[in-house]
Order: sequence, then structure tokens, then C-alpha cells
Amino acid sequence: MKKMMKKRFFVILCFLVLFFFASIRSRAEEVGELHALSAVLMDAESGRILYEKNGNEFRANASTTKILTCILALEMGEAKDLVEVSEYAQSMPDVQLNIKEGETYYLQDLLYSLMLESHNDTAVAIAEHLAGSCENFSKIMNKKAKEIGCENTYFITPNGLDAVLGENTHGTTAADLGRLMRYCIYDSPKKEEFLRITQAREYCFTDMEGKRKFSCHNHNSFFNLMEGVLTGKTGFTNKAGYCYVGALKEGERTYIAVVLGSGWPGNKNYKWQDCQKLMKYGMENYQRYDLGKITPATKEMESIVVEGGQNQKGEYQTTVPMEAEKTEMGILMKEEEGIRVKLEKEKVKAPVSKGEVVGKITYWIENTKIAERKLYLKEKVEEINYRWCLSILMKRIFS
Repeated sequence: MKKMMKKRFFVILCFLVLFFFASIRSRAEEVGELHALSAVLMDAESGRILYEKNGNEFRANASTTKILTCILALEMGEAKDLVEVSEYAQSMPDVQLNIKEGETYYLQDLLYSLMLESHNDTAVAIAEHLAGSCENFSKIMNKKAKEIGCENTYFITPNGLDAVLGENTHGTTAADLGRLMRYCIYDSPKKEEFLRITQAREYCFTDMEGKRKFSCHNHNSFFNLMEGVLTGKTGFTNKAGYCYVGALKEGERTYIAVVLGSGWPGNKNYKWQDCQKLMKYGMENYQRYDLGKITPATKEMESIVVEGGQNQKGEYQTTVPMEAEKTEMGILMKEEEGIRVKLEKEKVKAPVSKGEVVGKITYWIENTKIAERKLYLKEKVEEINYRWCLSILMKRIFS
């Protein structure tokens, strides 16, 4: 009997292992082989990860770090801020703008240098202007990354040069980089400025004295490879390999692709090949569904019971209509995927105000929550008091 049970267990285990690897192989075949050591395809609107290869593996990420440096500069500074170059900023290795100690520039001009040409000395000058030092700026970077939802990111340098501080190494994950880019193009109050800078093909400026003139050229070749590219940032160090984070919009669908360690010198175009495969996979397999039109088909959605609330029937509780939070958000799903909608209502006691949050609708794909909408009361409810009790008593007496 025991031998039979062991045999059955072994057969079931083998089946589960084969099923697991078959599902992984199936997804890999849909995307195709990637050169990147880590990769992610994200639905930019919802933040849902549609495909990942080692997406949560911590890796060096080179100049893709400058995405966060840029958005912080836009949020913390002003376009016409004057940035003075320090000796330390001047000392940064290639790639350089070759700014000199003591020179001053408009912050806005340096942001084009940062994002189009990926200049390392510019990144340090910006960081020192905003926070006094790169050390202080790195604290701001890591705090902001956590606020955005990055789970495994630690930045030491504002330019992405490889660095170690104590037990920490400069780096992040493909998933976290996707979240950073999503913040920059969807949630940041400076998203329009971010896109304007990163979409520029050419930009010219001078130092404040007008003695030196600079021309910046956008090195994001992905603009020339696919239609609908919104933005992107390249990166390379010997440790990180070739890296890229980019966003593409097709109709109502917006995708973010991230590749890390996508080849080393001699294979500079691997990152573009990988990103094209990821974007094409997303466009061919995922459609957008409007969350505002997906609600529980039940009377439970229409109203909620408020205990201890005044009503005309003389009852201790009353039923009050409620409505779901308006949303224009969509979610990218495969045709065969199903979305599970869960309704959660709180226990409500009077007094309550109109517009008070009394529950939520949550949306799930498999075991992952992908979105949430609040439920609001449509009417105000006063609590039962002496005057209400007296009025109900009088009604009953005279009726």
C-alpha cells in the first residue's frame, strides 16, 4: 500500500514539474529568446507585469538611474535655477559634457544633457545643486523609489556609475525600473516636462556667460525602430551591460519594456532587439478593458445598511444608496484571461456624511490584485436622537 502511495505521489510530482516548465517554455516561445539577463514588460496604465524574465533579480542598471535623477530635478527644482559646477562634478568619467568647475548653467539645459547624451558630470552637478552633495541626493532618491513602490532598489550615484557603500551596491530590478518609468509618464506632476525633454531629438544651449556652446543629440534609437515610442533611457557599464527602459503607446494601450544585461560590447543592438520582441508580444496578445465598466452584477452594489440611522419607518437601521468611484483606468489582459471582482463593504454606523467611503471594489487576475475603487455614500444619515424618537412616537399615536 505504501509503495503504491509513493508511486502515485511521484507521478503527480512529475506531472506538476512538467506542467510548470511547460508553462514557462510556452511564455518564452511567445516572446522569443531574449539576450537580456533580466527583462520586464509592463502595462503602464495599471502597473501590471505582463511578462518577466528574472524581473525581481537585483542588478546593476547603469544610466537608467538618470530617469529618477531627472524626475526629482523636475519636481524639486525650477527650470531657471542656476547650477554651479563643482570640482567633483568636473571629475566624472566619460560620458561627459566636459563642464568646468565654477561655470554656471540653467537647470533645464542640464536636464537635456542628462537625458539625451547621458552625461555623468551633468548628473552630479544637478544632484549637488538639489541636495548639497551626492550622498544627500542618494537618500532622496531611495526615499522616492520606496514611495513609488520600488521593492528592491538602492541607488548610490545620481548617474548610475557602479558603486558600493558599506554592504549596499548600486542597483535595482527590471520590475522596479518599470515602476519608475510608469511614475514618470503617468503619476508625476511633472510628467509632461519629463516627456518633453526625453522626446527632444536635438537641443542646444550655452553656459551662463555665453562662452561655450553645446549641442545634444538624443541617443534613444528606439524612436526610429517602432511607431508610438514615448520615451526611453539607455545605459551601459562594464558591470551592468547594455540596459534600456522605454515606453510605447499604441491606441489606448501603453507598454513599458525594461532590459538589463542585454549584451556587452560587440552586441550593442541586443537591447533594441529584445525591446522590439517585448513590445510586439504585448501588442499581439493583450487588449485593453475598461475597469469602469466591470462591476459586480449584484444588488449588493446598490446600497449599504447604516446602523443607528434616522429613517421614516421607525427602524433602528436604514438602507442608503452608494456609488463606486469613477475611473477611466483600463487593464491589459489576454482574451482568455478572467478578471475576478470582489465587493467589500464596511460596517457603518450613523452619523455619516454624503461622500463618505464605506467600502471598495477590488479587481484580481489570478492571485494578484490589480486595481481598487472606493465606494461612497450618496446620502447623509443622522444618528437616532431624542427628537427623532419623539417624532416617530407622535406619528404612531396620531396614525
